[in-house]
Amino acid sequence: GSEMCIRDRTIPDSVTSIGGIAFGNCKSLTSVTIPSGVTSIGAWAFFNCTSLTSVTIPDSVTSIGDGAFSYCKSLTCVTIPDSVTSIGDDAFNGCESLTSVTIPDSVTSIGGNTFRDCISLTSVTIPDSVTSIGGCAFMDCSSLKSVTIPDSVTIIGGSAFSDCDNLTDVYYTGT
Repeated sequence: GSEMCIRDRTIPDSVTSIGGIAFGNCKSLTSVTIPSGVTSIGAWAFFNCTSLTSVTIPDSVTSIGDGAFSYCKSLTCVTIPDSVTSIGDDAFNGCESLTSVTIPDSVTSIGGNTFRDCISLTSVTIPDSVTSIGGCAFMDCSSLKSVTIPDSVTIIGGSAFSDCDNLTDVYYTGT
């Protein structure tokens, strides 16, 4: 049960992969440091860790799995390292407190529902490396005021920015 989870957890350096739902529903977990040997964060690994405020992702990580940090309602800021090439579907879905996110120019695709219901997110810059933005990727991001979409993007999924009530500036870097 979630009551068994430790509040502040440093995962041992020997760990290279964090499996699916590894820390899912650990509602008392407040911060986590992922060791530098980890290359992948599994699907739903930190799903519904509602007290998690900070996470350090090392630059050994190349993929963030589907739903990895979904419904982490207390997570305020996430820096995704340059090593990450893929961000899965639902990865940050429902992260209500997330105010800023840095997407590095190593990322080639943003999955479906990735930042859905991130109601505190005010701006996002999508790097030149991204070619596709999944369906509902930023749906219901009601505080999102500006977004920059590079000309590298060839696919924007259905409802990608729907119900973004305050979106006033969409910058497209193409000619």
